[in-house]
Amino acid sequence: MNGTDAIVLNIKEIRRRSIKVWQAIPDDKLDWKPDKEAMTCIEMVRHVLESEYYYHLAIKNVGSLKEFDSPFEKRPLQSIKDELEFAASYHQQFLDMITTFSEEDLTNIQIDRSDVGYIRSLGDMLMRIGYHESVHAGQLLQYLRIMEVDRPRIWD
Repeated sequence: MNGTDAIVLNIKEIRRRSIKVWQAIPDDKLDWKPDKEAMTCIEMVRHVLESEYYYHLAIKNVGSLKEFDSPFEKRPLQSIKDELEFAASYHQQFLDMITTFSEEDLTNIQIDRSDVGYIRSLGDMLMRIGYHESVHAGQLLQYLRIMEVDRPRIWD
C-alpha cells in the first residue's frame, strides 16, 4: 500500500465512522446544541461536508480560495440522509482526485493557506482534512452523551 492508498483508506474509514455517529442523532435532536455559541448537530454535519468540498477546491487551487461559492450554502438543513445524499458525489470526486496523486506529489506539492497561518505539503493537508472530520465526530459523540442518547460503536 502506498501513501495515496493509505490516505484514501483513512478518509473512507473516517467517513464510515462519522456516518455511524451522524445516523445516531435522533431526528428530534438535530437542532440541539450544548450552548448558544455552538453549532447544532446538523450544522456540524453540514460544516464537515461543506469543508471537505472547500478543501477539495483548495487542493485543486494549490491554496486558499479567494472566493468560495458553496453549493451547500442555500440548501435548507433537513436531515442527515439529505445531507449525505447531496454530498455523496462531491465526496466521491474528492476521493477520485486523491487517487491521481503520486507519492512524490504528496511531498512536493505545497498547499498555500498562509492566509490562515500555514503552508503544508499535499500529504499533510490530506491528513488534516481527515483529522478535521474526526474532531467533529468526537464533538458529536460528546453531544450524544450530554443528550443521554445511546452512542454508536465506532471502534469496530
